[in-house]
Amino acid sequence: MQTSKPSKTAKPSNTAKPFAPAPFKPPFWLTNPHLQSILPKFFAPEVPKYRRAVKQDSLCETDIAYDFYDAHSIEAANDGTLEQTPLVVLFHGMEGSSDSHYARALAYQMHRDGWHFVVAHFRSCGGIPANGRVFYNAGDTEEVHHMLQNLREQYAHIYAVGVSLGGNALAKYMGEYGDEALCEGAVVISAPVDMSSAALSMHSFLSHRIYTPYLLNPIIKKALSNDISEEEIASIKSVNRISDFDNIFTAPRHGYRSKNDYYHSSSALPYLINVTHPLLLISAKDDPFIGFTATQGDVSDSVTILDTDHGGHIGYLRYRSASKQADKVKSSSKQSKNNGKKTKTSKFDINWIPETVSAFFHSIGIPSNDISLDNVSSENASSNE
Repeated sequence: MQTSKPSKTAKPSNTAKPFAPAPFKPPFWLTNPHLQSILPKFFAPEVPKYRRAVKQDSLCETDIAYDFYDAHSIEAANDGTLEQTPLVVLFHGMEGSSDSHYARALAYQMHRDGWHFVVAHFRSCGGIPANGRVFYNAGDTEEVHHMLQNLREQYAHIYAVGVSLGGNALAKYMGEYGDEALCEGAVVISAPVDMSSAALSMHSFLSHRIYTPYLLNPIIKKALSNDISEEEIASIKSVNRISDFDNIFTAPRHGYRSKNDYYHSSSALPYLINVTHPLLLISAKDDPFIGFTATQGDVSDSVTILDTDHGGHIGYLRYRSASKQADKVKSSSKQSKNNGKKTKTSKFDINWIPETVSAFFHSIGIPSNDISLDNVSSENASSNE
């Protein structure tokens, strides 16, 4: 695992800690990138008890869902006072939502740290259909800024996490907006910051056979349910690659000349040199999706690059040894003894990403309130057990 160029722009704080992430070292039989990319969803914790709020998108055309997992109850202040407990907002990947495995795991970790958490859904995601002309756009930083503005009306301190295409949008936003970015720090995970090379990666035999149907079929279904022409319907039904769909539907719908124009204009990579707030980029060298990744020469001094040998695409599935499993059982039993509930444990977990996100946010000075898990331990049992 390689970590380069630690952030130099984090605000000094007596709560800051050096960023020293735990290495990701799965056993040899779990290093296959496809296993890492596919298996984590089977080891996700239960869905947290979210609180949903719905607001309109930046174009006032489509309703957008915000799913909150509050650290504590929040009461609206009549004097305009903002909530001081930090809020961590997640921008999900293609066809992701608050139900995604990484969203669930991150929600519980942020809750353990005593921070508010929210998943800000992109158009057509989270169970709310898109009513306008535009859908999901991996380079739409205006929509990212709009969502952060909505949250800034209530929360004084906002931090962000972006995953996959949502990570590309967040990384591009951080560079494009610079000092005007509304999140004080961010973590981006498994993001295709060079979308052209990512599209080529998806054309490989395994990626095309394994992942394309899983990702493409839902977005085709959504597109066909929208108000589109007969010509568009015929064209969309004929595609078998995501890049074909982008060329026929995504690019023209969002004002791009072609898929090449869309990929070039939407990629975060050229903007990373302009990032001024602390940003951590996490990617696995064996990720089958993302193509070219950022190097030290591509980014500003505010960006930390964390490259791992393994992890796949938003994977980072760990297997605990017998001794570590015993420690986990002991810890879980202690957490649940007060409410008399038994907590199930698993030898597998997907907590490396949430723990690394937490460590980075601590390193840039976010204080932890360390909420007890006695009241949520039963929720956080692995759903496959």
